Amino acid sequence: MQGIDRKAAIAAYKEAKVVAGIYAVRCRTTGTCWLGRSPNLSKIQNRVWFTLRQGSHTCRSLQAEWRMHGPDAFVLEEIERLPEESSAYLRDRLLKERLAHWAERLGAEAL
Repeated sequence: MQGIDRKAAIAAYKEAKVVAGIYAVRCRTTGTCWLGRSPNLSKIQNRVWFTLRQGSHTCRSLQAEWRMHGPDAFVLEEIERLPEESSAYLRDRLLKERLAHWAERLGAEAL
């Protein structure tokens, strides 16, 4: 990669919009649902799937179902996108509130 291309790629990365929100991991086999929050919805699936493949996910019930049914039985869905927030503190507080709301509404376990 040449210097100009590299600088353009770095600038594009820095300008990319990051969307925070609530997501659900669903097991298609059992219908079980787990909810989580993320400051970057576009990257969360890679992180969750990696920890599940490694057997190191912190949610034991999700990890157990992953082992039982395999990765093809799971899907990650975006539940809600939050408006862009300049303050990380306000974004985190809103993520916690919305996660609690969706967990109660869907009767799902929070990650």
